[in-house]
Amino acid sequence: MRKFAQGAEMTADGVSFRVWAPDHRRVEVVLSKARETRPLEKEQDGYWSAVVEGVRAGDQYRYRLNGASPDLPDPAARFLPEGPHGPAEIVDPNTFTWSDDNWTGHPSAGHVIYELHLGTFSPEGNWEGALAKLPLLRDLGITTIEIMPVAEFAGRYGWGYDGVAWFAPSHLYGSPDSFRRFVNGAHALGLAVILDVVYNHFGPSGDYSSQYSRNYVGATKTEWGGGLNYDGTNAHGMRQLATDNAAYWIDEFHLDGLRLDATQAIRDTSPDHIVSAISRAARTAAKGRRLFLVGESEPQDSRLLHGLPQPGSGSGLDALWNDDFHHSSVVALTGRRQAYYSDYVGNANEWIATAKQGFLYQGQRSFWQKGPRGRPTRGLPMEAFVSFLENHDQVANSLWGERLWRQCRPSQHRAMTALLLLGPWTPMLFQGQEWNSSARFCYFAGHDDELAGLVRKGRTEFLSQFPGCANHPELLPDPGAPEVLQDSRLRWDERTLMEHAQALKLHQDLLRIRRSDWTIGRKSPEEVTIEIAALSPHCGLLRYFAHKNDPQRSDRILLTNLGSDFELTPGSQPLLAPPDEFRGSRWRISWSSEDPGYGGYGCSEPDTHDSGWVIPASATLLLAPGQH
Repeated sequence: MRKFAQGAEMTADGVSFRVWAPDHRRVEVVLSKARETRPLEKEQDGYWSAVVEGVRAGDQYRYRLNGASPDLPDPAARFLPEGPHGPAEIVDPNTFTWSDDNWTGHPSAGHVIYELHLGTFSPEGNWEGALAKLPLLRDLGITTIEIMPVAEFAGRYGWGYDGVAWFAPSHLYGSPDSFRRFVNGAHALGLAVILDVVYNHFGPSGDYSSQYSRNYVGATKTEWGGGLNYDGTNAHGMRQLATDNAAYWIDEFHLDGLRLDATQAIRDTSPDHIVSAISRAARTAAKGRRLFLVGESEPQDSRLLHGLPQPGSGSGLDALWNDDFHHSSVVALTGRRQAYYSDYVGNANEWIATAKQGFLYQGQRSFWQKGPRGRPTRGLPMEAFVSFLENHDQVANSLWGERLWRQCRPSQHRAMTALLLLGPWTPMLFQGQEWNSSARFCYFAGHDDELAGLVRKGRTEFLSQFPGCANHPELLPDPGAPEVLQDSRLRWDERTLMEHAQALKLHQDLLRIRRSDWTIGRKSPEEVTIEIAALSPHCGLLRYFAHKNDPQRSDRILLTNLGSDFELTPGSQPLLAPPDEFRGSRWRISWSSEDPGYGGYGCSEPDTHDSGWVIPASATLLLAPGQH
């Protein structure tokens, strides 16, 4: 009995080979070890299949179409040890021993995400190297690892977004069991693992799907190449490939969720949108375990978060990346309003408002895009919005691939980091962000042929939207240069240097507060509600109203001031009134981003009863009720 429609699967009678090739009159499997071919039988829906005895896990094979050479890799290969152009290796997933039977995953409101690129996260650049670092992330306060795509792709290295064999973890990082060992080890530490998957296009090199059927490719184009056929003629094979792949990662690798790349480029006009079908397949494969399904949606289409994943009902995703928080924060910290940042002014009204409504753009006209952007978010929980100051795209989109902390004042960066990690959304860090890593993160793709030149040209054209890149294209890092990859590797030994250690302590303390402070940690509106106010163009306030009459579960105020010292008359701001059950008390500083332990200069306690309280410059304060 097969699990999935395509690929080589172990059965009690041998190995079951099955491939979708509706355009062909003859399909054979070519067994490398035996140096023989076996015919596959044609099925009515375009699949070809056969069970072959005497074949074992570890044996290699290719397919031959219509009796002609060259023999081709399996588009649903489980492992391609020589890369996307080589033979597939048969994998038996049942030989791996899991020890995570009691693991159930994290609730949607409990995620703190850490995005990483496997090839640059550790010195080894593989699954084993990453696994060895996971205790450090657990101790930091991370709950969920988000891995950039690992499906097999062409080249000596790359980001992974040009995957061509969706079921095969890249041979560059280790075997499929190495991936399983990583997930199993993460679960033992209490860490969830989600995988970035790309269902909007195939990569430009190593994609053999169109040789099996022209119906894999859709009529529309994406900015990365041809789109995929989810709604055209004979689309069932492409749809099955995507839904099976989502279920495969959840079932055979025990993943806790997926992050769907660029959902706006997944074109489907059918009544049952493929994103909805993918969501259903993943949740069915989870067999009751908690899943966290995240989408990237450049137009910020909140409909992806609505309803159950049923035809015509909704897509059933749990969260979407929130570019609005990032863009507004970057403008506030750097003052630069180039390209897509031109839609933002970076004032407190913007970045504080994201704590109340998630997206800023909910249908308003975008100056940059010259049309409406976003959809309403009314009724959606705040944990449905993944907010960040860095991710792989945004760091790489700067001229030098520089980290945000290098582009602004240290005190302002600390203040905005505090807002990120204590805010009501789902926060995400990018690898090394927790210690202000000095490593750049640039776009890299290790091709050796003419494709390298095309990649370089495409990257230059994309970055030309930024004036610095447009005026000096010769300064842009070459994606194919080995030193660009090397510069993007984290330097773990710098964590003990003073400025990096201070940043690490900042992140550790903030995540400890998020985890241990009852009011800050609660996201249910039945337990805590949030009100916001912009006190000045550069100063904003979040008031957490705790619905408990308990000193340990009382209100909190989060104040973020990115401007100069700001004088405030407490009586002029109702949100500064003490909680009802604490009349006669005053607000005290529970935590400050200006703590000298983080490299700050300290600040005085507020006096919220007298006029003229000065909110310190470039600081975030967490206030809790205290006695006179």
